[in-house]
Amino acid sequence: MSSSLGAASSSNAAAAKKKFVIKPFRSHTPMDESHARSIFAQLSLAMEEIHNRNASQLSFEELYRNAYNLVLHKHGTLLYEGIAFQLSSHLEKVASAVSEVPDALLLECIASAWEDQSVTMVMIRDIFMYMDRTYVPQQKKRPVYELGLMLFQQVVWEHPLIQPRVTLLMLEAIQQERGGQIAPSFLLKSIVSMMLELGGSASSDNSKADNRHLARQRYTDTSNNPNNRNIYERDFERLFLDTSQEFYHLESSSILSQSTASEFVRKATSRLSEELSRSQRYLAPTTEATLINICEMEWIQTHAKSLVEMEATGFIALLQDSTHKKEELRQMYDLFSRVPATVDLLRDALGNAVKTEGRALLQDQERGVSDSTTFIKGILNTRERFSEVVSYAFRGEKKTSKRLKESLEDVLNRDNRAANCLAIYADELLKNGLKGITSNAAGEFFSQAVDAELQTVVTVFRYLQDKDVFENYYKQHLAKRLLTGKSASEEAEKVMVSLLKAECGYQFTSKLEGMFNDMRISRDTRDAYKRHIKGIPLAEGEGKGLDLEVDVLTTGYWPSQSVPPCILPAQVNEATRKFSAYYLQKHTGRKLSWQTSTGSAEVRATFGDVGKYRRHDLLVTTYQMCILELFNSSENDTLTLAEIKSKTNIPDAELRRHLISLCTPKHRIIKKASRGKAIADDDSFTFNKDFTSKLKRVKIPLVSMKETLTEDGKCVGGMEDGGVAAELPKEVEEDRRHLVEAVIMRVMKARKTLHHNDLIAEVTRQLQVRFLARPQFIKKRVESLIERDYLERSEEDRRVYVYLA
Repeated sequence: MSSSLGAASSSNAAAAKKKFVIKPFRSHTPMDESHARSIFAQLSLAMEEIHNRNASQLSFEELYRNAYNLVLHKHGTLLYEGIAFQLSSHLEKVASAVSEVPDALLLECIASAWEDQSVTMVMIRDIFMYMDRTYVPQQKKRPVYELGLMLFQQVVWEHPLIQPRVTLLMLEAIQQERGGQIAPSFLLKSIVSMMLELGGSASSDNSKADNRHLARQRYTDTSNNPNNRNIYERDFERLFLDTSQEFYHLESSSILSQSTASEFVRKATSRLSEELSRSQRYLAPTTEATLINICEMEWIQTHAKSLVEMEATGFIALLQDSTHKKEELRQMYDLFSRVPATVDLLRDALGNAVKTEGRALLQDQERGVSDSTTFIKGILNTRERFSEVVSYAFRGEKKTSKRLKESLEDVLNRDNRAANCLAIYADELLKNGLKGITSNAAGEFFSQAVDAELQTVVTVFRYLQDKDVFENYYKQHLAKRLLTGKSASEEAEKVMVSLLKAECGYQFTSKLEGMFNDMRISRDTRDAYKRHIKGIPLAEGEGKGLDLEVDVLTTGYWPSQSVPPCILPAQVNEATRKFSAYYLQKHTGRKLSWQTSTGSAEVRATFGDVGKYRRHDLLVTTYQMCILELFNSSENDTLTLAEIKSKTNIPDAELRRHLISLCTPKHRIIKKASRGKAIADDDSFTFNKDFTSKLKRVKIPLVSMKETLTEDGKCVGGMEDGGVAAELPKEVEEDRRHLVEAVIMRVMKARKTLHHNDLIAEVTRQLQVRFLARPQFIKKRVESLIERDYLERSEEDRRVYVYLA
């Protein structure tokens, strides 16, 4: 126990004697200037070795430490100025060597010098990185790398025997490449990159670089920086663009005078592609847009009008043979589309070509050279041909498609002729044009074939602004087809109506559909009447009588007929009386008005002398039947024009027309006393008992109104189908008045008050599906409504209308 205690006591005593000693800081020994210069001398030798490409023997860690110590001991100015002097000395040697190089090697030599400068400055910058981080920002100096760029620019690039020669050689190289030779693209790209980077250093004269960006300057693409273009733009780009513009101005003018428009287009396209490739290969990205703009101006904009109007080979001439020149048209559009303003010249040329062809078709139709069907087919061919041009050559451009539509509308809406011709075309199509399809096609193929044919009508119909005029003409022809049974196919008729309904809505075709409904009801009525007649026993001595078939038409659906009924033969008149009694008994409150101008009859006629009679069944109109019946009841076989007119009450124009139809050489049922086609006022007619025909049933065709002439050679009828229809039909004008007023009242009832201009715009918008309402016409209807106290003008503003309940 005693020995252990003794050991512990000894240890505590030793710990108590131990002391902590705090030593003072070692004194800072500043680096004197001689020592600093000796250190810099080592750095200077290292820079020389780097320039001499002996960097592998150097210790970059030791060099970095030496530069660090110089900056740390406040010798940064010595270091910075020494670096600048060393770089300047080296670059003066480089400039001297490069300036003595012949032109053949100058581009390669300057590119090599720049490459060496770039590599060596990266190494030098790494050695003096600490100075760039501390001393340079504090003293607002250039970083080492930028210092090297600036000195290279001032000493080497701006040497009087280097920069002018290099720029000239670059322009010559590019010119040689344009001539088909091979240019040193790699050297040109290297020199352009040098100028762009030198421009970056030049831009730093007025704005010192932040050292935080120093580490990544070497590796950042600065070509798109506008500040970097100072040297490039000053020493190369401006001169290059000027020479390029001059070159292409002369070349394009020369080629235009020596070649066709298509050859010019191909050359221009080739040149533009070359310049685009050139700018992407070795020019600054910022040069591309300006260079291409210059090329487009000299190749396209300057000569656009000449290319369009060039005789025999220009765009206008190509349009005349567009079927075989689609590729040339497309190439020209592709070229012009580079300058959007010039495409208007192509659109104008296309529109004028469409109008020229359309007006020629109108003139042919007006002079009688072509009929209505030929006119519409010509319009369809014109549309199809130019639609192919728009689709292929113009690549389906919407603006050009709109111009084509506007041009066709201009042709077709000059007057009402196009609407009349289209109605006649549809009439011929539905009477004769579909017969081949209806006889050969069946099922789904029939439907598709009919749709394809009828779609041609709708195609032209879409271009008509006054669609109600077409409806009026179409309704007249439809009425004739339905009443005479000349439609090739009832299904085709309904398809046509459905197509028009899809275009303009239910209201447009409601009357047409009503006409079909009347014909259906009329068939049922005829069948019922026949059963009724069969159930009535004949009186003693009473003959069977004639068969009467009646179509009962609703007045509002069918074209209005203001022609008074003619005087019917007694037997026919009795048959109509019986039918009227039957119909009015079935339908009380209705009124029947007989339209004898639209009927037809089958008359059995006897020709020849006693013992040699010949019987023929004549298919004639109601008017012709009445005329022929007069020769049965007359005491002699000759009647004058005045006698026939008084005994039939047929209008003069129609009477002459039907008489001529009975006097034609092929169907001479009666003989005319006078010679020629004209009918004199004192003419007389005799029954021709010598008429012969190989047919048992003979159809007497009705001549056209234009063939019905008076004695002085004038046409007695009005406008014939396909003639000039400049004036608006009275029925259409009347319908428009009611329709415009209805729309005005509907709009005002919803709005209560409305400004004049707003009302005009709204009414025009709602009516455009049927016709183009003129503001003057709408204004007249507004005034009429005001006079009838449906509307009134606002007291505060006379141009504001107020609805009166």
